[in-house]
Amino acid sequence: VQLQASGGGLVQAGGSLRLSCAASGGTFSSYAMGWFRQAPGKEREFVTAISWNGGSTYYTDSVKGRFTISRDNAKKTVYLQMNSLKPEDTAVYFCAADTYGVIDRKSARSDYEYDYWGQGTQVTVSS
Repeated sequence: VQLQASGGGLVQAGGSLRLSCAASGGTFSSYAMGWFRQAPGKEREFVTAISWNGGSTYYTDSVKGRFTISRDNAKKTVYLQMNSLKPEDTAVYFCAADTYGVIDRKSARSDYEYDYWGQGTQVTVSS
């Protein structure tokens, strides 16, 4: 399974970006998908995740109400719509695939739950 993240860039505070993560190989429609981010000098942290069928989504508290994860299984793509961006959202954003497909509130947040990772896309929010 290969994951290709795209859509990052430089945006002013309050602006929006939509990240995409396209999968190739494997059975995307059966995978749970997650987005993580890593800011300079910090550990990678969970942002959001979505179950294989989109029926369950999970968000870290700092992005609730601003970010939305979605997926299109026909296009083998997961999206992260980011609105009302803040400078503290600046990070490299990674998408990840959990081939088990079933996640819960706890497992979605763990790096160890995910089997495949994309290369990351830089998001920079200026103040």
